[in-house]
Amino acid sequence: MSENHRQTYKEEAAELLTELESSLLELEETPDNMEVVGRVFRAMHTIKGSGAMFGFDDIAAFTHEVETVFDLVRNGKLLVSKELVDLTLRARDYIRELLDASDSSLKADPAVGQEIIAGLKRLVPAAASTVAPASPKAPAAGGGDARDTEATYRIRFKPSPELFVTGTNPLPLLNELRDLGKCHVIAHTDTIPMLGEIDPEVCFTFWDIILTTNKGVNAIRDVFIFVEDSAELKIDLIDESWGAGAASEYKRLGDILIERGDVRPEDIERVLGKQKRLGELLVDEGVAAQSLISSALAEQRHVKEVREKRQTVESAASVRVPSERLDSLVNLVGELVTVQARLSQTSARRNDAELVSIAEEVERLTSELRDKTMGIRMLQIGTSFSKFKRLVRDLSKELGKEIELTTSGAETELDKTVIDKLNDPLVHLIRNCIDHGIELPEEREGAGKPRAGNVHLSAMHSGAHVLIDIADDGRGLDAGAIRAKGIEKGLIAPDATLSEKELFSLILAPGFSTAKTVTNVSGRGVGMDVVKRTLDELRGAIEISSWKGQGSTISLKLPLTLAIIEGLLVRIRDDFFVLPLSAVEECVELTARDSGMAQGRNIANVRGQIVPYIRLREQFTIDGTAPEIEQIVIVRVDGNRVGFVVDSVIGEHQTVIKNLGRAFRQVEGISGATILGDGTVALILDTAHLVNAATMQEKELI
Repeated sequence: MSENHRQTYKEEAAELLTELESSLLELEETPDNMEVVGRVFRAMHTIKGSGAMFGFDDIAAFTHEVETVFDLVRNGKLLVSKELVDLTLRARDYIRELLDASDSSLKADPAVGQEIIAGLKRLVPAAASTVAPASPKAPAAGGGDARDTEATYRIRFKPSPELFVTGTNPLPLLNELRDLGKCHVIAHTDTIPMLGEIDPEVCFTFWDIILTTNKGVNAIRDVFIFVEDSAELKIDLIDESWGAGAASEYKRLGDILIERGDVRPEDIERVLGKQKRLGELLVDEGVAAQSLISSALAEQRHVKEVREKRQTVESAASVRVPSERLDSLVNLVGELVTVQARLSQTSARRNDAELVSIAEEVERLTSELRDKTMGIRMLQIGTSFSKFKRLVRDLSKELGKEIELTTSGAETELDKTVIDKLNDPLVHLIRNCIDHGIELPEEREGAGKPRAGNVHLSAMHSGAHVLIDIADDGRGLDAGAIRAKGIEKGLIAPDATLSEKELFSLILAPGFSTAKTVTNVSGRGVGMDVVKRTLDELRGAIEISSWKGQGSTISLKLPLTLAIIEGLLVRIRDDFFVLPLSAVEECVELTARDSGMAQGRNIANVRGQIVPYIRLREQFTIDGTAPEIEQIVIVRVDGNRVGFVVDSVIGEHQTVIKNLGRAFRQVEGISGATILGDGTVALILDTAHLVNAATMQEKELI
């Protein structure tokens, strides 16, 4: 088995485990929803079948035990209970451990798996005894569910020629069919070429299986669930029986024909060898007219063609691509953007009309390619939101609280890199909401609130950013406790006057916590520090709002992408800088007369509004004399308008972000660099850091 096939299985299994978790949480809310039960069963069945096929025998064996229990649920012999969902979620986590252990020297503890299986088996007899046996009745045509009586099916399994290339072995599938009941397998080998012409990677064989079982057609389809898209699968019900004593009277079609003397045993073998269908046998026996059979076959062919077309469209709708390839593609597009900028500069300098025309065409194509490539990396943030339902469920249970997680804006798209890095901050914020924010049910009732608290996650686009809010309806932040802790840690002076916003921002300091005791959930003051540090790396911002007794809202502002942004290119002497264009509001002139009127203060009057500004020449200690007329680039930082004074504004620039080397990562106010068309390096400014640094300097002077 190749490593590529094993890796593909691990990727698909990880997706199935995510789907399994969300389905189980949904099932806990709607235990009678058989559609969700079916999703749970199919996910486990696929994990089991593919695991056995690709050499993950421990996963296949363990999942088989869990699948067996949910087969009882699917067939109405076991009720969905909270304990069943708890154990199945633990089983899901254990399968994840087994999957991770295959990549490392660490091994999952088999005692945990045995404990889970034992717990599931304890549920079976007690639950089964509470289910009244169904009264015998004629099953629906087609046999959807397991039954007390048997039915006989003809199964045509015709895999694609590429079956072996994907690492699939059909023998375990056939053996699994034998486990369902009495089974007769016929292999068709007519298309196998001569030995010298055989390609060992091509499957030349297909099979017909005659199966007598009481499991129903769903159980048969489940056997082929992970190869159904790459095979022709046809299941026909050719005989069924019900009622008292039916099992002893049931005989297969061939046995009946032989006993009646209509055909000889060798005739049966000959007919099966020719692959005559049920309709042809019925016509031969005079049971049905040819016109009825032709009509049924035409309908069958029509449905088959429609389904095959639908499957072809669905299979072609998406392609699985490793994220490393996407990252490489984005890097190449970034290099192309840089080369395109160089071409545009060169064409403008040479003043060649034909070269300018080519440069403009390349610029148009590059811009479109950039947008399409960025679109490929975009994922709906709902894929991240869905993971937190399990977190809220487990934490609320651990803390003895009743909490509901609601979401909105799950369809909002964000760069995959941003989503991946956002997971840990969101986990910390939700844990804080549950532990510090939401009260115990009795306390909530005493305050006139519903027993169950609410944590709400929302996302929405705002220009080149995404806004994410984490809100709860708990007790809110204690401003007095935060202030006292800030004084105790030396973060603020005892007589300091802080706005509510500044006071709440203290909880982002390293080691800051107002919790009186340290628990498994929180209390060490580490989580919010992680949130702040990660948001800084993502060039994002955080804002905290709270209302005593009503709850808190933490708002995150994040860039859509970290790879290529639209920037405003500015110059100070011979140095170039880039400001994110999404933050820029306007540019105005600053003359020596304007500076003089401010009486030494760094403020400007912009249409009657006072705007503070930062002189980047002084901030970065750049030598030389400023020009007579400077430019103020006004940006919005944390809701406030702030200006950055530069020598000149060059214009918009497609900025390919390059990370700074390890030696320069700690430089304040710089978030990265980019390469201009002529090879010059321009630094990308971190406007929020620059404003914070200037504010701290001003406070120190005071």
